[in-house]
Amino acid sequence: MILDKIVEAKKQRLTQHKARVSEIEIRHLAENYQGDSPSFREALVKSGISIIGEFKKASPSVGKMNNKLKFADRIEDYNASVDAISCLTEEDYFGGNIDDLKEIRKLSTLPMIRKDFMIDEYQFYEAKAIGANAVLLIVAILDDIQMKDFYDLTKELGMDALVETHNETEMERALRLDAEIIGVNNRDLHDFTIQLDTTRRLSKMVPEGKIFVSESGIVSDKDVKFLKESRVDAFLIGRAFMEADHPRELARHWKGLD
Repeated sequence: MILDKIVEAKKQRLTQHKARVSEIEIRHLAENYQGDSPSFREALVKSGISIIGEFKKASPSVGKMNNKLKFADRIEDYNASVDAISCLTEEDYFGGNIDDLKEIRKLSTLPMIRKDFMIDEYQFYEAKAIGANAVLLIVAILDDIQMKDFYDLTKELGMDALVETHNETEMERALRLDAEIIGVNNRDLHDFTIQLDTTRRLSKMVPEGKIFVSESGIVSDKDVKFLKESRVDAFLIGRAFMEADHPRELARHWKGLD
């Protein structure tokens, strides 16, 4: 399955990262990070729908993004319209890297989430050291012990975690973790099919007080209206913004839809 291939590629990449910057050094960099730390959680809890604008260069499902804007222009648009930024740092299947996140951090004071396949403590220290305010925890690739350890480490480092689920079993595990921010990825990471109804179905399991995020497959007014009816607090939107001529206007439009 594609998910297994991505995780295996990530293990190989981690060897390269650790060869460039040792585990001892990356811990030191994380613990001594002096940059601003805007709260990812706080960006999602204010009244009205919040939007996480994503920066990614490619994906296994669609290939290379038809990016219409220069890097700096995109971040300027995001700064003016979205509540947080997601940056893909996975190299082999999404064309990302940690330098992208570091460059965005220079251009934005918005909270940022490092979106990657997090399977090793090293990545969490690395995320902190490069300016991330949150990380993605994908329930499908972690066992309960790993998930708890990584969630606790994230908090120790002063970051938030978006705990991503895809089905009822994964949602139950996220709730047992008592995660504050729970996401539903409408794209099945095993075959990359999209079903927006996944958010509506799993929303019934999310108790009051949790921050609920819908991810992937949001490309039209119809999608936004459908998901707003599912008690969603925030949208994470990638391709639609990456391929839009004017993501600033699109984000503002979708926020205003009833």
